[in-house]
Amino acid sequence: MSNHRIYTMSLASVYPLYISKAEKKGRTKSEVDEIICWLTGYTQEELEEQLKRQTDFETFFKYAPLPNPSRTLIKGVICGVRVEDIKEPTMQEIRYLDKLIDELAKGKAMDKILREK
Repeated sequence: MSNHRIYTMSLASVYPLYISKAEKKGRTKSEVDEIICWLTGYTQEELEEQLKRQTDFETFFKYAPLPNPSRTLIKGVICGVRVEDIKEPTMQEIRYLDKLIDELAKGKAMDKILREK
């Protein structure tokens, strides 16, 4: 899938997959929301509005109110690529989110996922 197709996909189209992945492993929708809000700076209400609007990934990340500076601490491989080596900023943000959801589904503690010491 080309980067352009990923960028133009709405967050709302992928969001249920994030929830499903988390819930299959005993995690919750609220934890998924917490991760997204931590990463981007959106409030819960703002996140819900972005989902309702069917905002595409590129716009969602471009207008994120307060991208968390600790997101650069996210390291590792997702979809066969090291997230810290991704050069294109929007793709890196998308993969940061994918990585955090993956960590949630693997049972990692929230304080570790959110890079809190």
